[in-house]
Amino acid sequence: MSGQKIKVGIIGAGSRGILSFGKTISTRDDAQVVALCDPNQVRMEFAAKDLGLKLNFYNSVKAMISTEKLDAVVITSPDFCHESNAVEALNNGVNVLVDKPLSTTVKGCQNIIGAAEKAGKTIMMGFNLRHHAVLKKLKKIISNGVLGRVFLIENREFYDGGRTYMSRWNRLYSKGGGLWIHKGSHDFDIFNWLLDFPKPVKVSAFAGVDVFKPQHIPFAVKAGVPVGPTCHQCSYSGICPDIYKIDDIQNTPWGDRAVAVDGYSKDLCMYTSDKDTHDNGIAMVEYENGVKASHLECFVTSMSDRLYTVIGDLGQAEISLGNRIITIRPRWSQETITHFIPEVLGGHGGADPMLIDSFFKVLKGEEKNTSTTEHGMWSTAIGQAAEISRREERTVKVAELFL
Repeated sequence: MSGQKIKVGIIGAGSRGILSFGKTISTRDDAQVVALCDPNQVRMEFAAKDLGLKLNFYNSVKAMISTEKLDAVVITSPDFCHESNAVEALNNGVNVLVDKPLSTTVKGCQNIIGAAEKAGKTIMMGFNLRHHAVLKKLKKIISNGVLGRVFLIENREFYDGGRTYMSRWNRLYSKGGGLWIHKGSHDFDIFNWLLDFPKPVKVSAFAGVDVFKPQHIPFAVKAGVPVGPTCHQCSYSGICPDIYKIDDIQNTPWGDRAVAVDGYSKDLCMYTSDKDTHDNGIAMVEYENGVKASHLECFVTSMSDRLYTVIGDLGQAEISLGNRIITIRPRWSQETITHFIPEVLGGHGGADPMLIDSFFKVLKGEEKNTSTTEHGMWSTAIGQAAEISRREERTVKVAELFL
Protein backbone atom coordinates (compact mmCIF):
# COMPACT_ATOMS: atom_id res chain seq x y z
CA MET A 1 0.00 0.00 0.00
CA SER A 2 3.03 2.24 -0.10
CA GLY A 3 2.34 5.47 -1.97
CA GLN A 4 -1.43 5.41 -1.81
CA LYS A 5 -3.87 6.79 0.73
CA ILE A 6 -5.24 3.99 2.89
CA LYS A 7 -9.04 4.01 3.03
CA VAL A 8 -10.41 3.17 6.46
CA GLY A 9 -13.85 2.34 7.83
CA ILE A 10 -14.55 2.58 11.56
CA ILE A 11 -16.86 0.00 13.12
CA GLY A 12 -18.32 1.50 16.29
CA ALA A 13 -19.10 5.23 16.48
CA GLY A 14 -18.44 5.59 20.22
CA SER A 15 -15.82 7.73 21.96
CA ARG A 16 -12.97 5.27 21.46
CA GLY A 17 -13.58 4.81 17.76
CA ILE A 18 -14.05 8.49 17.00
CA LEU A 19 -12.10 10.56 19.52
CA SER A 20 -9.09 8.23 19.69
CA PHE A 21 -8.79 6.35 16.39
CA GLY A 22 -10.87 8.55 14.09
CA LYS A 23 -9.33 11.89 15.03
CA THR A 24 -5.79 10.55 14.93
CA ILE A 25 -6.24 8.87 11.53
CA SER A 26 -7.81 12.06 10.18
CA THR A 27 -4.59 13.98 10.86
CA ARG A 28 -2.46 11.60 8.78
CA ASP A 29 -1.35 12.19 5.18
CA ASP A 30 -1.29 8.49 4.29
CA ALA A 31 -4.81 7.49 5.42
CA GLN A 32 -8.38 8.71 5.45
CA VAL A 33 -11.57 7.69 7.21
CA VAL A 34 -14.27 7.26 4.56
CA ALA A 35 -17.09 5.39 6.31
CA LEU A 36 -18.66 4.60 9.66
CA CYS A 37 -20.62 1.55 10.74
CA ASP A 38 -22.89 1.62 13.77
CA PRO A 39 -26.48 0.53 14.44
CA ASN A 40 -27.25 4.05 15.69
CA GLN A 41 -27.63 6.65 12.93
CA VAL A 42 -27.71 9.54 15.40
CA ARG A 43 -24.34 8.61 16.84
CA MET A 44 -22.80 8.36 13.39
CA GLU A 45 -24.07 11.85 12.58
CA PHE A 46 -22.42 13.24 15.71
CA ALA A 47 -19.26 11.26 14.94
CA ALA A 48 -18.94 12.74 11.46
CA LYS A 49 -19.46 16.20 12.91
CA ASP A 50 -16.77 15.61 15.54
CA LEU A 51 -14.34 14.49 12.84
CA GLY A 52 -15.30 17.33 10.52
CA LEU A 53 -15.69 14.86 7.66
CA LYS A 54 -18.37 13.91 5.18
CA LEU A 55 -18.67 10.16 5.70
CA ASN A 56 -20.86 7.38 4.42
CA PHE A 57 -22.96 5.68 7.10
CA TYR A 58 -23.78 1.97 7.36
CA ASN A 59 -25.79 -0.12 9.80
CA SER A 60 -23.98 -3.37 9.01
CA VAL A 61 -20.38 -4.34 8.38
CA LYS A 62 -21.39 -6.41 5.37
CA ALA A 63 -23.09 -3.43 3.73
CA MET A 64 -20.12 -1.14 4.38
CA ILE A 65 -17.55 -3.57 3.00
CA SER A 66 -19.61 -4.53 -0.05
CA THR A 67 -20.12 -0.86 -0.98
CA GLU A 68 -16.86 0.81 -0.02
CA LYS A 69 -13.44 -0.09 -1.41
CA LEU A 70 -11.78 -0.26 2.00
CA ASP A 71 -8.18 -1.13 2.72
CA ALA A 72 -8.77 -1.53 6.45
CA VAL A 73 -11.32 -1.33 9.23
CA VAL A 74 -10.82 -0.30 12.84
CA ILE A 75 -13.06 -2.26 15.21
CA THR A 76 -14.14 -0.39 18.34
CA SER A 77 -17.61 -1.89 18.73
CA PRO A 78 -18.67 -3.43 22.05
CA ASP A 79 -16.48 -6.44 22.81
CA PHE A 80 -19.09 -9.13 22.16
CA CYS A 81 -19.26 -7.94 18.52
CA HIS A 82 -15.51 -8.13 17.85
CA GLU A 83 -15.58 -11.70 16.60
CA SER A 84 -18.38 -11.29 14.06
CA ASN A 85 -17.09 -7.92 12.86
CA ALA A 86 -13.50 -9.12 12.42
CA VAL A 87 -14.53 -12.34 10.66
CA GLU A 88 -16.82 -10.41 8.28
CA ALA A 89 -14.03 -8.00 7.37
CA LEU A 90 -11.42 -10.72 6.91
CA ASN A 91 -13.73 -12.92 4.85
CA ASN A 92 -14.15 -9.99 2.49
CA GLY A 93 -10.45 -9.28 2.11
CA VAL A 94 -10.13 -6.25 4.40
CA ASN A 95 -7.26 -5.67 6.85
CA VAL A 96 -8.22 -5.19 10.50
CA LEU A 97 -7.08 -3.25 13.55
CA VAL A 98 -9.16 -4.51 16.46
CA ASP A 99 -9.15 -2.72 19.78
CA LYS A 100 -8.62 -4.98 22.75
CA PRO A 101 -9.88 -7.57 23.52
CA LEU A 102 -9.64 -9.71 20.38
CA SER A 103 -12.79 -11.53 21.52
CA THR A 104 -14.54 -12.29 24.78
CA THR A 105 -13.71 -16.03 24.58
CA VAL A 106 -10.83 -18.21 23.46
CA LYS A 107 -13.18 -19.89 21.00
CA GLY A 108 -14.03 -16.53 19.46
CA CYS A 109 -10.32 -15.72 19.17
CA GLN A 110 -9.70 -19.03 17.43
CA ASN A 111 -12.45 -18.27 14.92
CA ILE A 112 -10.85 -14.92 14.11
CA ILE A 113 -7.41 -16.47 13.79
CA GLY A 114 -8.80 -19.07 11.38
CA ALA A 115 -10.47 -16.39 9.26
CA ALA A 116 -7.25 -14.35 9.15
CA GLU A 117 -5.16 -17.34 8.06
CA LYS A 118 -7.65 -18.19 5.32
CA ALA A 119 -7.88 -14.60 4.09
CA GLY A 120 -4.16 -13.90 4.20
CA LYS A 121 -4.85 -10.36 5.45
CA THR A 122 -3.31 -8.37 8.26
CA ILE A 123 -5.07 -8.27 11.61
CA MET A 124 -3.39 -6.36 14.42
CA MET A 125 -4.32 -6.08 18.07
CA GLY A 126 -4.99 -2.67 19.58
CA PHE A 127 -2.82 -3.20 22.64
CA ASN A 128 -1.96 0.47 23.03
CA LEU A 129 -0.16 0.09 26.38
CA ARG A 130 2.70 -1.64 24.59
CA HIS A 131 3.36 1.69 22.88
CA HIS A 132 3.51 3.68 26.12
CA ALA A 133 7.00 5.17 26.46
CA VAL A 134 7.35 4.09 30.10
CA LEU A 135 6.47 0.48 29.39
CA LYS A 136 8.69 0.41 26.31
CA LYS A 137 11.56 1.53 28.55
CA LEU A 138 10.66 -1.14 31.12
CA LYS A 139 10.61 -3.78 28.38
CA LYS A 140 14.12 -2.75 27.34
CA ILE A 141 15.36 -2.87 30.94
CA ILE A 142 14.04 -6.42 31.38
CA SER A 143 15.29 -7.59 27.97
CA ASN A 144 18.77 -6.22 28.70
CA GLY A 145 18.97 -8.38 31.83
CA VAL A 146 19.17 -5.52 34.31
CA LEU A 147 16.80 -7.34 36.67
CA GLY A 148 18.18 -10.80 35.91
CA ARG A 149 15.75 -13.70 35.73
CA VAL A 150 12.28 -12.31 36.43
CA PHE A 151 10.20 -14.54 38.69
CA LEU A 152 7.54 -12.20 40.11
CA ILE A 153 5.51 -9.38 38.58
CA GLU A 154 2.51 -7.36 39.71
CA ASN A 155 0.35 -4.50 38.57
CA ARG A 156 -2.03 -2.44 40.67
CA GLU A 157 -4.41 -0.31 38.68
CA PHE A 158 -6.31 2.43 40.44
CA TYR A 159 -8.72 4.11 38.05
CA ASP A 160 -11.11 6.82 39.15
CA GLY A 161 -12.72 6.86 35.70
CA GLY A 162 -13.36 3.13 35.98
CA ARG A 163 -16.40 3.81 38.13
CA THR A 164 -18.17 4.85 34.94
CA TYR A 165 -18.02 1.23 33.78
CA MET A 166 -20.94 0.76 36.15
CA SER A 167 -22.87 3.31 34.04
CA ARG A 168 -21.99 2.01 30.57
CA TRP A 169 -22.36 -1.22 28.58
CA ASN A 170 -19.13 -2.53 30.13
CA ARG A 171 -21.08 -3.24 33.32
CA LEU A 172 -22.72 -6.27 31.66
CA TYR A 173 -20.94 -9.61 31.36
CA SER A 174 -22.92 -10.39 28.21
CA LYS A 175 -21.52 -7.32 26.43
CA GLY A 176 -17.86 -7.45 27.43
CA GLY A 177 -17.16 -10.89 28.83
CA GLY A 178 -16.50 -9.27 32.21
CA LEU A 179 -14.00 -6.62 33.22
CA TRP A 180 -11.17 -9.14 33.56
CA ILE A 181 -11.44 -9.30 29.77
CA HIS A 182 -12.54 -5.79 28.82
CA LYS A 183 -10.14 -4.02 31.20
CA GLY A 184 -7.73 -6.73 32.28
CA SER A 185 -6.81 -7.75 28.74
CA HIS A 186 -4.57 -4.67 28.60
CA ASP A 187 -2.68 -5.69 31.69
CA PHE A 188 -2.52 -9.43 31.08
CA ASP A 189 -1.02 -8.67 27.67
CA ILE A 190 1.60 -6.43 29.26
CA PHE A 191 2.58 -9.29 31.59
CA ASN A 192 2.84 -11.66 28.62
CA TRP A 193 4.79 -9.13 26.55
CA LEU A 194 7.24 -8.15 29.30
CA LEU A 195 7.92 -11.83 30.03
CA ASP A 196 8.38 -12.77 26.33
CA PHE A 197 5.13 -14.73 26.13
CA PRO A 198 5.42 -17.78 28.37
CA LYS A 199 2.20 -19.80 28.36
CA PRO A 200 -0.15 -19.05 31.30
CA VAL A 201 -1.04 -22.25 33.15
CA LYS A 202 -3.29 -21.43 36.12
CA VAL A 203 -5.46 -18.48 37.11
CA SER A 204 -7.24 -17.61 40.34
CA ALA A 205 -9.32 -14.48 40.80
CA PHE A 206 -11.46 -12.75 43.39
CA ALA A 207 -13.74 -9.87 42.47
CA GLY A 208 -17.11 -8.32 43.16
CA VAL A 209 -19.26 -5.23 43.38
CA ASP A 210 -18.56 -4.03 46.91
CA VAL A 211 -19.35 -0.32 46.64
CA PHE A 212 -21.55 0.57 43.67
CA LYS A 213 -24.77 -0.84 45.08
CA PRO A 214 -28.03 0.91 46.05
CA GLN A 215 -27.34 0.44 49.77
CA HIS A 216 -24.09 2.39 49.43
CA ILE A 217 -25.49 5.53 47.78
CA PRO A 218 -23.32 8.31 49.30
CA PHE A 219 -26.10 10.79 50.14
CA ALA A 220 -29.44 10.82 51.91
CA VAL A 221 -32.32 9.72 49.67
CA LYS A 222 -35.63 11.47 50.27
CA ALA A 223 -38.87 9.51 50.51
CA GLY A 224 -40.70 9.51 47.20
CA VAL A 225 -37.73 10.96 45.28
CA PRO A 226 -36.01 8.13 43.43
CA VAL A 227 -32.36 8.11 42.40
CA GLY A 228 -31.48 8.15 38.69
CA PRO A 229 -32.15 6.48 36.38
CA THR A 230 -29.45 8.52 34.61
CA CYS A 231 -27.21 11.25 35.96
CA HIS A 232 -28.64 13.91 33.68
CA GLN A 233 -32.20 13.05 34.86
CA CYS A 234 -31.38 12.53 38.54
CA SER A 235 -32.84 14.75 41.24
CA TYR A 236 -29.61 14.37 43.22
CA SER A 237 -27.17 15.34 40.46
CA GLY A 238 -26.20 18.47 42.38
CA ILE A 239 -25.03 16.58 45.47
CA CYS A 240 -23.85 13.19 44.21
CA PRO A 241 -20.04 12.99 44.46
CA ASP A 242 -20.00 10.23 41.83
CA ILE A 243 -22.04 11.99 39.17
CA TYR A 244 -21.01 11.00 35.64
CA LYS A 245 -21.53 14.39 34.08
CA ILE A 246 -21.55 14.67 30.30
CA ASP A 247 -21.54 18.37 29.45
CA ASP A 248 -24.45 19.53 27.29
CA ILE A 249 -25.46 15.89 26.89
CA GLN A 250 -28.32 16.57 24.47
CA ASN A 251 -25.79 17.90 21.96
CA THR A 252 -23.63 14.77 22.21
CA PRO A 253 -23.98 11.22 20.85
CA TRP A 254 -25.41 10.22 24.24
CA GLY A 255 -28.46 12.49 24.39
CA ASP A 256 -32.11 11.43 24.43
CA ARG A 257 -32.36 11.46 20.64
CA ALA A 258 -29.68 8.78 20.36
CA VAL A 259 -31.10 6.83 23.32
CA ALA A 260 -34.48 6.68 21.57
CA VAL A 261 -32.89 4.66 18.74
CA ASP A 262 -31.43 1.78 20.76
CA GLY A 263 -32.20 2.43 24.43
CA TYR A 264 -28.55 2.81 25.39
CA SER A 265 -27.81 5.46 28.02
CA LYS A 266 -24.17 6.14 28.81
CA ASP A 267 -24.79 7.82 32.17
CA LEU A 268 -26.95 5.34 34.08
CA CYS A 269 -26.69 5.72 37.84
CA MET A 270 -23.67 3.63 38.77
CA TYR A 271 -25.33 2.67 42.07
CA THR A 272 -28.75 1.57 40.81
CA SER A 273 -27.83 0.22 37.36
CA ASP A 274 -28.09 -3.49 36.64
CA LYS A 275 -24.59 -4.94 36.54
CA ASP A 276 -22.75 -8.25 36.84
CA THR A 277 -19.11 -7.22 36.50
CA HIS A 278 -16.90 -5.94 39.34
CA ASP A 279 -15.78 -2.66 40.85
CA ASN A 280 -12.65 -4.22 42.37
CA GLY A 281 -10.74 -7.47 42.22
CA ILE A 282 -7.44 -9.34 42.21
CA ALA A 283 -6.34 -11.93 39.65
CA MET A 284 -3.28 -14.17 39.94
CA VAL A 285 -1.53 -16.03 37.14
CA GLU A 286 1.12 -18.76 37.16
CA TYR A 287 3.10 -19.32 33.96
CA GLU A 288 4.73 -22.47 32.59
CA ASN A 289 8.19 -21.18 33.56
CA GLY A 290 7.11 -20.61 37.17
CA VAL A 291 6.74 -16.84 36.99
CA LYS A 292 3.89 -15.59 39.14
CA ALA A 293 1.86 -12.48 38.34
CA SER A 294 -0.90 -10.57 40.09
CA HIS A 295 -3.19 -7.86 38.79
CA LEU A 296 -5.35 -5.63 40.97
CA GLU A 297 -8.18 -3.51 39.59
CA CYS A 298 -9.86 -0.92 41.77
CA PHE A 299 -12.43 1.54 40.43
CA VAL A 300 -13.35 2.95 43.85
CA THR A 301 -10.59 5.50 44.23
CA SER A 302 -9.72 9.16 43.80
CA MET A 303 -6.57 8.47 41.77
CA SER A 304 -5.66 7.01 38.40
CA ASP A 305 -2.38 5.18 37.93
CA ARG A 306 -0.89 1.83 36.99
CA LEU A 307 1.78 0.79 39.49
CA TYR A 308 4.03 -2.10 38.46
CA THR A 309 6.59 -4.10 40.39
CA VAL A 310 8.90 -6.49 38.54
CA ILE A 311 11.31 -8.62 40.57
CA GLY A 312 14.24 -10.60 39.22
CA ASP A 313 17.19 -12.35 40.85
CA LEU A 314 19.42 -9.32 40.21
CA GLY A 315 17.04 -6.57 41.28
CA GLN A 316 13.59 -5.10 41.08
CA ALA A 317 11.84 -2.31 39.23
CA GLU A 318 9.00 -0.14 40.49
CA ILE A 319 6.97 1.80 37.97
CA SER A 320 4.38 4.57 38.08
CA LEU A 321 2.81 4.99 34.68
CA GLY A 322 1.05 8.18 35.76
CA ASN A 323 4.20 9.83 37.07
CA ARG A 324 6.30 8.31 34.26
CA ILE A 325 8.95 7.03 36.68
CA ILE A 326 10.90 3.76 36.78
CA THR A 327 12.95 3.04 39.89
CA ILE A 328 15.54 0.24 39.78
CA ARG A 329 16.76 -1.35 43.03
CA PRO A 330 19.79 -3.63 42.47
CA ARG A 331 19.63 -6.71 44.68
CA TRP A 332 22.91 -6.33 46.60
CA SER A 333 23.02 -2.57 46.87
CA GLN A 334 21.33 0.27 48.70
CA GLU A 335 21.52 2.52 45.65
CA THR A 336 18.56 3.24 43.39
CA ILE A 337 18.52 4.18 39.73
CA THR A 338 15.63 6.37 38.63
CA HIS A 339 14.44 6.90 35.08
CA PHE A 340 12.14 9.85 34.35
CA ILE A 341 10.36 9.35 31.02
CA PRO A 342 9.33 12.58 29.22
CA GLU A 343 5.71 13.31 28.37
CA VAL A 344 4.51 12.30 24.92
CA LEU A 345 1.51 13.94 23.25
CA GLY A 346 -1.58 11.89 22.46
CA GLY A 347 -4.17 9.70 24.15
CA HIS A 348 -3.15 7.20 26.83
CA GLY A 349 0.17 8.91 27.44
CA GLY A 350 1.01 9.12 23.75
CA ALA A 351 0.37 5.40 23.20
CA ASP A 352 -2.69 5.73 20.92
CA PRO A 353 -0.97 7.62 18.07
CA MET A 354 1.99 5.22 18.26
CA LEU A 355 -0.35 2.23 17.97
CA ILE A 356 -2.09 3.69 14.93
CA ASP A 357 1.22 4.62 13.33
CA SER A 358 2.45 1.06 13.82
CA PHE A 359 -0.65 -0.36 12.13
CA PHE A 360 -0.19 1.74 9.01
CA LYS A 361 3.52 0.91 8.87
CA VAL A 362 2.59 -2.78 8.97
CA LEU A 363 0.10 -2.29 6.13
CA LYS A 364 2.74 -0.50 4.05
CA GLY A 365 5.32 -3.20 4.68
CA GLU A 366 7.57 -0.91 6.71
CA GLU A 367 7.24 -2.83 9.95
CA LYS A 368 6.49 -6.37 11.11
CA ASN A 369 3.25 -7.00 12.99
CA THR A 370 4.34 -7.68 16.55
CA SER A 371 0.88 -7.41 18.12
CA THR A 372 -0.74 -10.55 16.80
CA THR A 373 -4.03 -12.37 17.17
CA GLU A 374 -2.20 -15.13 19.04
CA HIS A 375 -1.17 -12.52 21.61
CA GLY A 376 -4.78 -11.36 21.74
CA MET A 377 -5.95 -14.92 22.34
CA TRP A 378 -3.60 -15.49 25.29
CA SER A 379 -4.66 -12.21 26.88
CA THR A 380 -8.30 -13.21 26.49
CA ALA A 381 -7.51 -16.68 27.83
CA ILE A 382 -6.22 -15.24 31.11
CA GLY A 383 -9.19 -12.89 31.35
CA GLN A 384 -11.71 -15.64 30.61
CA ALA A 385 -10.05 -17.94 33.15
CA ALA A 386 -10.17 -15.12 35.73
CA GLU A 387 -13.88 -14.61 35.08
CA ILE A 388 -14.57 -18.34 35.49
CA SER A 389 -12.42 -18.46 38.63
CA ARG A 390 -14.18 -15.63 40.37
CA ARG A 391 -17.66 -16.81 39.38
CA GLU A 392 -17.09 -20.51 40.15
CA GLU A 393 -14.75 -19.86 43.10
CA ARG A 394 -11.96 -22.14 41.93
CA THR A 395 -8.53 -22.12 40.33
CA VAL A 396 -8.84 -22.51 36.57
CA LYS A 397 -6.34 -24.32 34.36
CA VAL A 398 -6.02 -22.33 31.15
CA ALA A 399 -5.89 -25.57 29.13
CA GLU A 400 -9.60 -26.04 29.96
CA LEU A 401 -10.43 -23.22 27.54
CA PHE A 402 -8.77 -24.98 24.61
CA LEU A 403 -10.61 -28.31 24.87
